[in-house]
Amino acid sequence: MAQQIALECRNITKTFGKVYANKNCNLDVRKGEILAILGENGSGKTTLMNMVAGIYFPDEGQIFVDGKEVVIKSPKDAFRYKIGMIHQHFKLVDVFSATENITLGINEGKYKLSEVKRKVVEITQRYGFVIDPDKHIYDMAVSEKQTVEILKVLYRGADILILDEPTAVLTPQETEKLFNVLRRMREDGKSIVIITHKMHEVLSISDRVAILRKGEHVATVNTSETNEAELTELMMGKKVDLNIQRSEPKNCVDRLTVKNVTSVDENGRKVLDNVSFTAKSGEILGIAGIAGSGQRELLESIAGLHHLASGEIVYLDPKTGEEENLRDKTPIQIRDLGVRLSFVPEDRLGMGLVGNMDIIDNMMLRSYQKGKSAFLQRKEPKDLAEHIIKELEVSTPGATTPVRQLSGGNVQKVLVGREIASAPSVLMAAYPVRGLDVNASYTIYNLLNQQKENGVAVIFVGEDLDVLIELCDRILVINSGKVTGLVDGRTAKKDDIGFMMTMSTENDSEEA
Repeated sequence: MAQQIALECRNITKTFGKVYANKNCNLDVRKGEILAILGENGSGKTTLMNMVAGIYFPDEGQIFVDGKEVVIKSPKDAFRYKIGMIHQHFKLVDVFSATENITLGINEGKYKLSEVKRKVVEITQRYGFVIDPDKHIYDMAVSEKQTVEILKVLYRGADILILDEPTAVLTPQETEKLFNVLRRMREDGKSIVIITHKMHEVLSISDRVAILRKGEHVATVNTSETNEAELTELMMGKKVDLNIQRSEPKNCVDRLTVKNVTSVDENGRKVLDNVSFTAKSGEILGIAGIAGSGQRELLESIAGLHHLASGEIVYLDPKTGEEENLRDKTPIQIRDLGVRLSFVPEDRLGMGLVGNMDIIDNMMLRSYQKGKSAFLQRKEPKDLAEHIIKELEVSTPGATTPVRQLSGGNVQKVLVGREIASAPSVLMAAYPVRGLDVNASYTIYNLLNQQKENGVAVIFVGEDLDVLIELCDRILVINSGKVTGLVDGRTAKKDDIGFMMTMSTENDSEEA
């Protein structure tokens, strides 16, 4: 007996200006199934689901819930039809408790928090969540915050749940816990849509996979009848090599030495606690850790963007053979020393690029101070912009397009391409493939390997432990600002790294 269809999209079309985000998309979700949606960056996955969730409204097409056509103009309308979306970036109030966040936006007259809490506890027990309903958001780990977001939509009675990149910042152990919860929800008859770029997760959790390409739905296949290579070919329209070609390190020299570095935030809390390691030329050093464990502060400290309370960062100049202490130097002073530290930040539009400027002008942000006259030269930045667009297959009308008009993945390509083009001797890349499709991700991995082979010391901060193990020569693990382990990428085990990411930092890290 065929499963009943819970949600159906028919001929959905959505344009932004002259660009088609979705074009005549047809897709259905069955009751009691987990449907994964795959596609390249800019293929329209999130846009399509945002229309189902009431964030956008389609230009053309119809949406059906339980066989009846519905009109969804807002998230409130979506909840009326028992549809809830859990976005990649959480929408929580930090100073409120889990229970208080769950009740936000509910206009059902008066209600008692004690009754809300009782219902929340029932939901957690039903599906196997682990959460303290009285705990404040600012005290929660990322996985707990995500749990609150899921509880918010379940509390409102959602039978159709949409999760956008739900495992992006989770450890393997946390991911498996989430998947167990999703399986229980499926058994309870819930319909679940999951958007993810991680192929092994798609094959592990989904019943069917819908593939979008350039805004159009090209296929839906049964997960049990497909594999990673076939799904990638459907996504890209061509065969893609999914192997990271890791070469052996050669002529390694301690290019950057971090010694007993400690740093505090504006509240006096230690964000880095006695961190020590070396980054070698001709090697990729991976850094693994739960989001917020000090990765950002560590890279900003090396780049001269974050003040150190104590410790040293020593750089060995490959041209002079002399050592320079980078502590307390400004980013410009560090650059004037000849230290080429290229930094791909986590917040690509907040720190990396200027959204209202076009691609050419964003290339100039790295070179304008080199000008020898009062007039800016645009030829070299223009050539670089066009090279990056071609090399990384950036989907854009042209180099004069404002960066804010690009999809998230294409913004990331522009940023990474610019940083690598600056010919650094130390390249720091924080989450350089976050939000990128499979093909673009492997292009970035190969570019990082090329830098390594050119003698660059590469520091790679990543989320996917499988990639860290396959790409990196050594992997440094940090938790709550402390080093909890250093392992060989060729012999490392994912579960061991996951344990180090969550282990108690009260004891000496030698235990790792």
